Amino acid sequence: MAPKWRELADRLAERIRSGEYAAGQRLPHIRDLVEAGEGSKSTVHAAYKALEAEGLVTSSRGHGTVVRQQQPLKRLGVARYDKAKWRDGDEVAFIADRAASGRAYKRGEQTQSVSRVPATAVVAAAHGLPEGAEVYARARLVKEGDQPTHTLTSYYRPEHVEGTRLVDPTPGPAGRGGGFRVLHDAGYEIDHMREELFARIAAPEETALLQLAPGEWVVELHRTTYTADGTVVEFAIGVHAAGRFSWTYEFKVPDSARETSE
Repeated sequence: MAPKWRELADRLAERIRSGEYAAGQRLPHIRDLVEAGEGSKSTVHAAYKALEAEGLVTSSRGHGTVVRQQQPLKRLGVARYDKAKWRDGDEVAFIADRAASGRAYKRGEQTQSVSRVPATAVVAAAHGLPEGAEVYARARLVKEGDQPTHTLTSYYRPEHVEGTRLVDPTPGPAGRGGGFRVLHDAGYEIDHMREELFARIAAPEETALLQLAPGEWVVELHRTTYTADGTVVEFAIGVHAAGRFSWTYEFKVPDSARETSE
């Protein structure tokens, strides 16, 4: 016979999977389930911890136990940067991800701050600057509903963005087409970029900011954006809740042998 906490966890899991408890919905307080006769405080707590370990819910101080989005967001690869989306349209990269996932972006789901900061060693190396040189940091927290999905901080040389919307802290994308459109309009045509991905356990401050379970993993993204002559016009560091994204890449397979022979 299964222990009482396991039986309770299984009942709650079934209600989550059936949609009775929807993604983003807060489960009842532990005391409410105790008063409803579902078990002792320790029983309910153990059931909630089991659901968290199984990836069905997240728990954090001040937010309670919340049902996780069971269908992860697609994070597109090359397609998210299609110039037709941001240069000729008004779709920024993360909103392209939402569209591909069949979900919509709502106003207020991106907050940000902009400040001039000394470049860390990583940022300085990306921009070819001495460590400690001043750069603009445009830091965003992106949510889906009330649930954070990722952070992204873009670092720019002041001479590239001074006086543009990229240094405006107004919440939301930097106008029509977002940051790449701003750079384009300022004369910095995006030509190519490099992305590096690192998987790791979230730091304590990231766990709190992204409302993760203790010990949950994140994917750290480093994105370097270049013009055709190799000028770096943006270096960005993103921290993505690993369980809230699926990463999709589609590209033409190179054939360097054929290219060499030609």
